[in-house]
Amino acid sequence: MHADRARPVRVGLSGWNYAHWRNGVFYPPRLPASRWLEFYTERIEPLLGSPKLGPLLWQLPPTFRRDDERLADALARLPRELRHCVEFRHPSWFVEDTYTLLREHGVALAIGDRPQVNAFQAHELTADWTYVRFHGGTRGRRGNYSDGELREWAARVRGWSRTHEVYAYFNNDWEGFAPRNAALLKRLLAR
Repeated sequence: MHADRARPVRVGLSGWNYAHWRNGVFYPPRLPASRWLEFYTERIEPLLGSPKLGPLLWQLPPTFRRDDERLADALARLPRELRHCVEFRHPSWFVEDTYTLLREHGVALAIGDRPQVNAFQAHELTADWTYVRFHGGTRGRRGNYSDGELREWAARVRGWSRTHEVYAYFNNDWEGFAPRNAALLKRLLAR
């Protein structure tokens, strides 16, 4: 692909356990919450083995400090036929040695956007694709993204898409913000 042509940007939602997804929004009316995971799994199972399957996210707890040996061992065990990304949430991971290990294995650094990590979160691209997780805006209300924040992210994502495929997922869904924010980002990227 030519460097002057944008690569794909895929915008979506993360999660499955949201009460406001019931009654036809995603889950069928009257489906008991105890069956939601089963229903969700049935819907994504056809993706296994499909070219439409996106990357697998490995999210580490915020208390898990950098351990290069454990990371190298884990990365070596990942199935090469799938795309993987790692979301680090402890500041000790955001160093060049971590990025080098990820690059050696073709694994993307998950770029998380949320107030708890923004002070140390790097925007390093460690594979030929990248993965952005939108956990919550800081200028909107209660985790919602402001239009200005999404315009800034759209410019950043558009720049990355010149050289990298981009996956962008919204996980700020406690009040149903994710669908609106994802739709707005898609519209901004289409301009």
